[in-house]
Amino acid sequence: MDAAILLLAAVAALAAVGALVVAARLARRVEGLPEAVAGDREAHHRAVLTDLASGLADSADRLASRQSEEGDRLRRAVGDELARNREQLQAFERALQEKVDARLAEIGGKVNERLDEGFRRTNETFVSVMTRLQTIDDAQKKIDLLTTNVVSLHNLLGSKSSRGAFGERQLEDIVKNVLPEAAFEFQYQFPTEGNVRADCVLKLPPPTGLVAIDSKFPLENYERMTADATDKEARTTFKYDVRRHVDAIAEKYIIPGVTSDGAVMFVPAESVFAEIHAHHRDLVEHAMARRVWIVSPTTLMAILNTARAVLKDVETRKQIHIIKDELGKLGKDFGRFDERMRKLADHIRQAHEDAGQVQISSRKISERFAAIERAELPGGDTAPAIGPEAAAAPEPGPPQLSVVPKPD
Repeated sequence: MDAAILLLAAVAALAAVGALVVAARLARRVEGLPEAVAGDREAHHRAVLTDLASGLADSADRLASRQSEEGDRLRRAVGDELARNREQLQAFERALQEKVDARLAEIGGKVNERLDEGFRRTNETFVSVMTRLQTIDDAQKKIDLLTTNVVSLHNLLGSKSSRGAFGERQLEDIVKNVLPEAAFEFQYQFPTEGNVRADCVLKLPPPTGLVAIDSKFPLENYERMTADATDKEARTTFKYDVRRHVDAIAEKYIIPGVTSDGAVMFVPAESVFAEIHAHHRDLVEHAMARRVWIVSPTTLMAILNTARAVLKDVETRKQIHIIKDELGKLGKDFGRFDERMRKLADHIRQAHEDAGQVQISSRKISERFAAIERAELPGGDTAPAIGPEAAAAPEPGPPQLSVVPKPD
């Protein structure tokens, strides 16, 4: 559009220039009119008018032709410019469309990637949630099972007979895992009046003898005491129960001439054992005074290991004379072995010397055969000389080996 305007301005400028040229010519003609009128005014006036009309016609023709050419040129320039603008606009539209399509495709790809990533993360989150729900479900089942077991254990320990069976079972497992069968006996009945029966006795060597173990323990008042720390009555009752149980064990299971001078009170619950030793020192001192040892599963293991060591030492002492006898026999056998080894060495040395003599004889025989092959017979100058020792020495016989006597 700017080029078309410029072309129009140029055409207008050319038209103005043409008008100025015509005006200048007319002015020159007008200036020369007085002189022409002075000579031949009428003829000159006609000539001037004729020339003026002819110049105006020529100028008009030229202006019309020039205007037509400029108009054609302007139309062509405007048409070319419009065509170029149209092509550039179409190219710009195509480029813009391509960029828009590429950008939309890129945005669509990123949107798809983010959607896929979102779907993947959502799926992983869902799977994780399902896994955790399954884990929670399994844990809930285990908790339910544990709750059932705890309730069963509580029911088991609810009565004294049940607690006694539980303590006896635990005591039996511990003792069987540590001591040999000959060193203990369960439900042992003492050979006394009253049919006194112990949950377990340890059969230790003299002077210890039989050691009785009782596996019952007080629990009700202990639970009351732990449930309410301010309940002084429960604490007093708990101490009374333990003291009475210690006295009962001392009276029933410490029998002069039958058992050792002490007995064991087995407490299957570590918490009860810890409570007694931590906060009731007077109960421990009372039990020690009555020769009753309060033990838990852990401390019972230590006592049983000590008993096993004592049993092992006693058995070793019983077998020490047998060990001495066996060592004596082993010493005699070694003496015989040493004597026979010495004889075998002598035989081997003698066989080596005999083998050396046989080698000497073999060499002499070989030399004699060689001399015979060379026709160097005895009496000749080249006969091999045999020393007097060799001539006088008898030919050694085969080696004599002694027979080694059979071992005892």
